[in-house]
Amino acid sequence: MVKVFLSLLLFCSVVMATEDPLMLKVQSFLSQKSYEENKNFIDAIFDPKSDFYQNDRVDTVKVIQTLKDNGLLKLFFKSPQEFQLNFKTNGYPLFFVKLMSDTLRSIGYYSYMTTASEFDASGFTWSVKLTSEYATDPLVLETQLNKNYCEIMDIERNSPKEWTYVIDISNAKLNLPELQNAKEVKLKRSLYAHWLNISQIRTLKIRSSRRNSWYPHISYYDSSLHLLKIIKKDKIYKELTLKMPKNAKYMKISDLYTLQNIRDELTLSPMGSR
Repeated sequence: MVKVFLSLLLFCSVVMATEDPLMLKVQSFLSQKSYEENKNFIDAIFDPKSDFYQNDRVDTVKVIQTLKDNGLLKLFFKSPQEFQLNFKTNGYPLFFVKLMSDTLRSIGYYSYMTTASEFDASGFTWSVKLTSEYATDPLVLETQLNKNYCEIMDIERNSPKEWTYVIDISNAKLNLPELQNAKEVKLKRSLYAHWLNISQIRTLKIRSSRRNSWYPHISYYDSSLHLLKIIKKDKIYKELTLKMPKNAKYMKISDLYTLQNIRDELTLSPMGSR
């Protein structure tokens, strides 16, 4: 009789949890076994429940922080595994993909594969697959996104190997070096093209080291990363002076053939303010 009563009590608590948005969210980040075994502890650490709501919605980041602080969030796999991340937003697709690519690189993910991208009336979704010994830490991802003035609105754990993030990029901007009038900048050799914020300058002189064999490949973008202009030079340049196009906010500096042609520094001399 006691066992029947306890089973009924556990069943009722689970049913009540599924009716509670907060407990439903907590359950989604745990296995059923872990949730049931730690039910009393979970009730204690999420009391009062009102602390875990923000503007009438569950504060998912705070939920994950609490689970992690109390040793309940399991992110590690037994061995390296392939897993999927889905990123959803209502912002511009090109800007969002660039922003998320930079964010993934900043937390150590240099190799991933785009598996899907979808743009419809509800917004834009970008899905990637990665291989790692652990699932992406949502709190580490949030810290990097905050640097770009982005906010995680919701997180879903679809399965241990698939997570979905809903991200607000209404106030976002790329976390890039911002060129200022008369302030020289040296770009060191890199495996990747150099991205810069050029919104404050009118003209830019680029000097290439004598050790370089630089074939300029310059792209200009507006604030939403719509391509405005491309410059391609099929000969080696040691110096190049450029006038910034109207509405250009971002610039990408690369090489027409390979970045290995840029063996040494590129020196940037911004001129004029706007």
